[in-house]
Amino acid sequence: MAMKQSSLIIGRQPLVEALQGGKPIDKILIQKNTGGDAVNEIRQLARENNIPIQLVPVEKLNGLTKANHQGVLAFVARVQYMDLQQVIDHVVGDGGTPLFIMLDGVTDVRNIGAIARTALCCGAQALIIPDKGVGALNEEAMKSSAGALEKIHICRVNSLLKAVDTLHLNGIQVFTSEMRAEKNVFELAFTEPCCVIMGDEGRGVQPYLAKAADHFFKIPMASDFDSFNVSVAAGIILYEAMKHRLD
Repeated sequence: MAMKQSSLIIGRQPLVEALQGGKPIDKILIQKNTGGDAVNEIRQLARENNIPIQLVPVEKLNGLTKANHQGVLAFVARVQYMDLQQVIDHVVGDGGTPLFIMLDGVTDVRNIGAIARTALCCGAQALIIPDKGVGALNEEAMKSSAGALEKIHICRVNSLLKAVDTLHLNGIQVFTSEMRAEKNVFELAFTEPCCVIMGDEGRGVQPYLAKAADHFFKIPMASDFDSFNVSVAAGIILYEAMKHRLD
């Protein structure tokens, strides 16, 4: 099914102009084995703006638009992505205590939307997401978030591990869940600047990322039935954080 043309940028020069003008873009598709000055400029501008590029066969582009795409097409972002350090500076500058959520492997945009909605309701200021492996924050994500994705800061980074380094350099502690952890979620120091890493429901937080966390915690459950859905788990954690900060 072809997408709405208004959500796409089609052709080389229109995309160069959009990138130069700072238009928010989710992802760029470039036809395999396509080159030229304009394509090279698109690649360079995409790198500078931390926009992921995907190399695809021409059939993929033809399936998205009937227009003359010249081997290049981009998805317009519904949200304005922010630089993590700038968001930290903004939150602290406004007298706030950072409470961020980092998403590792959470690919379902409905879950991301639901997490954004809860985060905003509970006083979190930012979501940190990777630039690869996450679906476009599209109409479905917006609907799930009830508009929260347009109000909360969204930081898209090319390395979650580097993002953790940035958090640490700014005095922000990093928490992550672990089924065998001794500490319960309500024992965490949520009144301090902190970021919680939420992992994929199946595999959890990736080991290399979990290793960089400062504290592990678990959400106690009444039975060993299964684990919580990731957006529900985020809701429990964020509500606990809000309770701590209201005391």
